[in-house]
Amino acid sequence: MGFLARIGGLRFAVAVLTAMTALQMTLIAFGNITDFGTNQAFVQHVLAMDTTFRSPHMMWRAITSPGLQNAAYVVIIAWETLTALVLIAALVQWIRAKDATARRLSTLGWVMWVLLFGVGFLAIGGEWFQMWQSEKWNGLQPALQNFLIATVALVVAQLPAGKTVSR
Repeated sequence: MGFLARIGGLRFAVAVLTAMTALQMTLIAFGNITDFGTNQAFVQHVLAMDTTFRSPHMMWRAITSPGLQNAAYVVIIAWETLTALVLIAALVQWIRAKDATARRLSTLGWVMWVLLFGVGFLAIGGEWFQMWQSEKWNGLQPALQNFLIATVALVVAQLPAGKTVSR
């Protein structure tokens, strides 16, 4: 019963969420680094607002400079990489049974994830750059999916660790 209590507990659930999200963010960053051009085009089109309704009242927001577009994309990749590293460090701490440090690092990693997808893609990309108007370059659904993954993980990680009742 001790083994089942350990793998059925909150600590184990948060460690598994940390492992899953560390892997996912590592793969996201790795994909953007090794296939730079695919998502670079996405960022360029979103920032240029070239597939939106092109309202003259909104187009002043567009960033059409390739240098600024590429700089924004590099910042996104750097943030993804840093987030992955924080979550990997958290996973190491979960494995080492350093629960307090592990929980803080997991929380930090998921807050970074929320900032990237919630602030970066949903708010700034979706609303400021009107990404929702684009039929081809609308990344709101994947951004929401990633935002929700991190938010659920954050909520689970912040649950109070209660005592297990055994019979």
